[in-house]
Amino acid sequence: MNTKTALAALLAGLFLVPAVAQTAPGTNTPRVDKRQEKQDKRIDQGVASGQLNTKEAARLEAGQARVDAAEDKAKADGKVTAKERAKLTHKQNKQNRRIAKQKHDAQVAPAAPAN
Repeated sequence: MNTKTALAALLAGLFLVPAVAQTAPGTNTPRVDKRQEKQDKRIDQGVASGQLNTKEAARLEAGQARVDAAEDKAKADGKVTAKERAKLTHKQNKQNRRIAKQKHDAQVAPAAPAN
């Protein structure tokens, strides 16, 4: 192998390593991410329709942030174990029930004043 070929291979390797290293194996949680996105949309829809008032929405958003923090903690060591995935699913189930309960309770956002 000549020097030019070796140098070209080394440079190519330097550009490929960061792309591969960005997603460590075992830390992907696409199901959790997709569900979080759906739950965020449900909260936004509840605010838009008036089913959720601002305090309810703020509490639900804080709950979503707690699930996100738990996901980040699970990913921190580079591996999301089955036990960690189960805990995340449990937290999301709990948050799902909270969203449903708040959207269907008697509280509604105040109507905008008519001018």
